[in-house]
Amino acid sequence: MREINVRRITEKVKELCIEANTDLGEDVLNAFDRAITEEASPLGIEILKELKENARIARQEKVPICQDTGFAVVFIELGQEVHLIGGDLTEAIWEGVRQGYRDGYLRKSICHPFTRANTGDNTPAVIHTEIVPGEKMKIVVAPKGGGSENMSRVTMLTPAEGIEGVRRFVVQRVKESGSNPCPPTIVGVGIGGNFEQSALLAKKSLLRPLGSRNPDSELDKLESEILSEVNKLGIGPQGLGGRTTSLAVHILMMPCHIASFPLAVNIQCHVQRHKEVTL
Repeated sequence: MREINVRRITEKVKELCIEANTDLGEDVLNAFDRAITEEASPLGIEILKELKENARIARQEKVPICQDTGFAVVFIELGQEVHLIGGDLTEAIWEGVRQGYRDGYLRKSICHPFTRANTGDNTPAVIHTEIVPGEKMKIVVAPKGGGSENMSRVTMLTPAEGIEGVRRFVVQRVKESGSNPCPPTIVGVGIGGNFEQSALLAKKSLLRPLGSRNPDSELDKLESEILSEVNKLGIGPQGLGGRTTSLAVHILMMPCHIASFPLAVNIQCHVQRHKEVTL
């Protein structure tokens, strides 16, 4: 049994909130480079270069990549041999978010649904916890902006719709989203499970590095096919036309009920933010 004091969790969550919002991953920057070489629109190329420059300035000056610094979504993989001491896990994570958004000068975006009164510290965070073997703890902080989140959907297809139903729904969702999620986007797709699990699968799929292959060959093929169709829509960078509407399509899948076919699409803007640490 290994002990971890929750004070360490607070410290790490604070650091990850700031880092995620100011330091865009190399996988995303490399995806911009690939897109620049493939983009036909001169304006689209210029926009992609500006996105890269924006990311460079944010990293260098330690300022947010985007003014929308997101809803703090925290994924926890907790080893079953870990004993947490010193306080409550949820409160430790929320305190890390409070400190990170305060000390990093990050915009506080969380409010009451009806009154719209701001909570003032970007809490509560959304926390997804998974118990795994071992005596380590992995923390992933993935701030999610409102513009792209608003374009996300969950639907229940009929089983007969199959792969073609998935392809049709995902492409149509990107088309209807247009410029709203600040393309080029990353399209997270969750297939199977049930209503809420499909949405979680879609969001978790966004944690996969851009440029990586899906380990399931059938899903890898489907990702490529959907991405090709999406990029033929002509929406382009920031919705101003071009071949680069999306940088990637990522799919996670699990079995579902015989009477159901859950499908979720979680669209991510070009600011693909997530940072992680293992304690």
